[in-house]
Amino acid sequence: MPVNQDVIITCALTGAGDTVGRSPHVPVTPEQIAASAVEAAGAGAAVVHIHVREPQTGAPSRDPRLYREVVERIRETGTDVVINLTAGMGGDLVIDPEAPLRQLPGTDLVSGLERLPHVEELLPDICTLDCGSLNFGDGSDLYVSTPDMLRTGAKRIQELGVRPELEIFDTGQLWFAKQLLAEGLLDDPTVFQLCMGIPWGAPADPGVLQAMVNMLPQGAQWASFALGRMQMPWVAQSILLGGHVRVGLEDNLYLGKGVKATNGQLVERAVRITESLGSRVATPDEARAKLGLRPRA
Repeated sequence: MPVNQDVIITCALTGAGDTVGRSPHVPVTPEQIAASAVEAAGAGAAVVHIHVREPQTGAPSRDPRLYREVVERIRETGTDVVINLTAGMGGDLVIDPEAPLRQLPGTDLVSGLERLPHVEELLPDICTLDCGSLNFGDGSDLYVSTPDMLRTGAKRIQELGVRPELEIFDTGQLWFAKQLLAEGLLDDPTVFQLCMGIPWGAPADPGVLQAMVNMLPQGAQWASFALGRMQMPWVAQSILLGGHVRVGLEDNLYLGKGVKATNGQLVERAVRITESLGSRVATPDEARAKLGLRPRA
């Protein structure tokens, strides 16, 4: 597959992980998340991927009011950037390994439709659809997204006219995403995010990424990312296989060994890698055209 000549950079601003205490740069409040989005866009990100957190504690949240404030703050600045809201929250299940039917603290498990109220209200350019269940790290944490949940969620997202970004954590999830397409629950162009290195999903291995790229449906737009120190090598890896890229504090806190990064700095580094490979960074309008999004209002 040829090198991607026009690269869409997505910045994943904050995520839902336990990272707030590990870096002062992880944005928490709606004001901080919106400011970080503007910073990332100024550095070259065409897309910002947004989670929200409880402002007082930094814990992950599904509160539509927080999403509304972030999106309104970004739009009030006049910043031209594609808005990508997570719809993956509400899939967390922590079980007691000695009594598996008992849920432990940390569980936040709701139906597919209950993961979408902020998408229904705000109608972002993109929302994510996590395409399967996964043993999420060591211990007894599971991410739950069943075929029935996915069919229900995909149909509602399609009705809303929002483009789903299909989050793929392993090859079986990619297989099922193609089934959704075959059933008419996804519209072209399909947009995939190949998520590598999350225990225990697909490893951050170039051969595995190539195999997943080979499985993509014809005409798909795709990006991939890897965690931690593999984030920047994966920028190059994705571009070389014809894809787009994602960086940001959701997936990596460091610019170098012991050097804490901001989202803007991570985007700047991704821009340099992109340009050093002879490619160019796509603008938000170019990203909208490639991803089949509505023109900017």
